[in-house]
Amino acid sequence: MSGTKKSLPILFAVMFLVMVGFGIIIPVLPFYAENVGASPTQLGFLMAVYSLMQLIFAPMWGRISDRIGRKPVIMIGIFGLSVSFFLMGLSSQLWMLFAARIIGGFLSSANMPTVMAYVADITTPEDRGKGMGMVGAAVGLGFVFGPAIGGIFSKISLSMPFYIAGTSSFITFFLVLFLLQESLTKENRNEVHSENASLWQSFRGSLSILFILQLFISLSLSGLEATFAYYAAKKAGLGTVTLGYLFMIMGVAGAIVQGGLVGILTKKYGEGVVIQIGIIVSAIGFGLILLIDSFMTAAIFLTIFGIGNGVIRPSISALLTKKSTSGHGSATGLLSSFDSLGRIVGPPLGGWLFSVAIGLPYISGIILSIVALILYQMYTLKSKKIASTN
Repeated sequence: MSGTKKSLPILFAVMFLVMVGFGIIIPVLPFYAENVGASPTQLGFLMAVYSLMQLIFAPMWGRISDRIGRKPVIMIGIFGLSVSFFLMGLSSQLWMLFAARIIGGFLSSANMPTVMAYVADITTPEDRGKGMGMVGAAVGLGFVFGPAIGGIFSKISLSMPFYIAGTSSFITFFLVLFLLQESLTKENRNEVHSENASLWQSFRGSLSILFILQLFISLSLSGLEATFAYYAAKKAGLGTVTLGYLFMIMGVAGAIVQGGLVGILTKKYGEGVVIQIGIIVSAIGFGLILLIDSFMTAAIFLTIFGIGNGVIRPSISALLTKKSTSGHGSATGLLSSFDSLGRIVGPPLGGWLFSVAIGLPYISGIILSIVALILYQMYTLKSKKIASTN
């Protein structure tokens, strides 16, 4: 664990830069795709295909990192991300844009699970939540600054943000190459694997419930993200610029909580308590969102939701890597896969619910949160039952 103090800040910088790259293209991609002939439906598929690649390949990359080490897999992920951004910037036809997104989704799905596995390698069980929270904070801040940068450079040309994102990722690749040390010793690389170990080995016993819990949390969050712009416009007359400020406020608040509070709370009370508090606070946030009537109420209520939601993923990651015996990469890869599944299903489901009644995505968010709480109780009961029989 001696490399913890040195490696965590480097990992923070790496994930921040990776997510800045993601964020840069967010405000530009719909207009860029439209320019090369994409319809709204095709744009939806263009967004979804990236998450689909993450869903399929994140467990594979996590497992590979258990075998060959974290550093080379992180480098593959970041290099692939850089290449995909440049390919998108060069795309003049829709199929080229789809090809770039597929390549980017396939290779960059290595990043998140491997970085989380790296954190698990270099932290003690007591400090695991703090390390996972720092990664979450880097992700949140990257999404705060990225879209602002993308918006500024899109004024030069619509392709410029993609080149900026590609360059940023390329620089990050060299940051990993020269500054990040390998966290997984050769002795530890194969000790958790047998010849016939399944890719889904992590999905067994009581731990399987935690993966499903993450799916429900991801479903509720992505449903909100897909519909909130329309909801805020109807309820409070908020425009795109104001919405940008709202998500920036939520992102900063979430990053602060993840970077500081998660570590303190998990160390004092344990991940289970923090997961449950997070679910309850985000459920309250969903309920409050139904009462939005101005920018101020939107900012406060969305931030309450963001704080609650923000502590859940790092705490689940920390708990999984503590309890799983199939390798940190396998566990975090499978978790990323379930998160991606929620991000694929959530937006169309949220959109459909919104079309039925504008408050339904947030009422369903409350219901999904209650289900998540019940799932956690099931996890604790099943864990105790397994422990008592051993």
